[in-house]
Amino acid sequence: MSRTTSPRHRNHPRAIAVGAALLLTAGAAGVAVASGDDAARPSTAHTGTAHPGTGTARSASHTDAQAKPREAAALTGKAKMYRKTTEDVTFTFDAHLAAKNNGDPTKATGTFSFVHLDKPGGEGGWAKGRIDCLMTGGKVATATGIITDTNLKQIKGGRVGFTVHDQGEQDRVGYSWAATGAPDNTKKLTKCTSSAPHEKVKKGTGDFDVVPWKVPYPTN
Repeated sequence: MSRTTSPRHRNHPRAIAVGAALLLTAGAAGVAVASGDDAARPSTAHTGTAHPGTGTARSASHTDAQAKPREAAALTGKAKMYRKTTEDVTFTFDAHLAAKNNGDPTKATGTFSFVHLDKPGGEGGWAKGRIDCLMTGGKVATATGIITDTNLKQIKGGRVGFTVHDQGEQDRVGYSWAATGAPDNTKKLTKCTSSAPHEKVKKGTGDFDVVPWKVPYPTN
């Protein structure tokens, strides 16, 4: 962004120039965040109540008689990255792989956004886009997406990747441009490709939730 999102490459020659001033608000990147708890748990049928005089339970509703299937995988949440400088770096994810697409991570849908300011409410850049791949293993997720809107026209239309390790107390985050200094508008990045989750979430600023993917192993 204005400086590289990676703390190791702030002065990298490929870093993108500072964008227009951006006041960081909950709606700055226009991304809705889904509830991790709701995404992780399937809905269940009512246990029902006892039929008077028989002791036999009956369902409270025929529509709740069958539990809905859990989605195949998900990555949701919003948080700021830990920095020793005044930099304000935020990532937001709302990525989902439906149960019916369990065998094809490239059918994932949803949104992402990231914001990088020199200080809270200061100058910097932002981008948001649509998810086009999601894979999770345990509590680690890797996703990619296409940038659809940004104040840095150089990166619009490019594919970027993200990795999140949902550790509970202090999650970790990685991104595809970690080693190069800044997003470079590449459209050749392979789907579901990113770096190791090297950054830490700043405590008290948010959290990410990963729904483990149920890998469709061959049966014969």
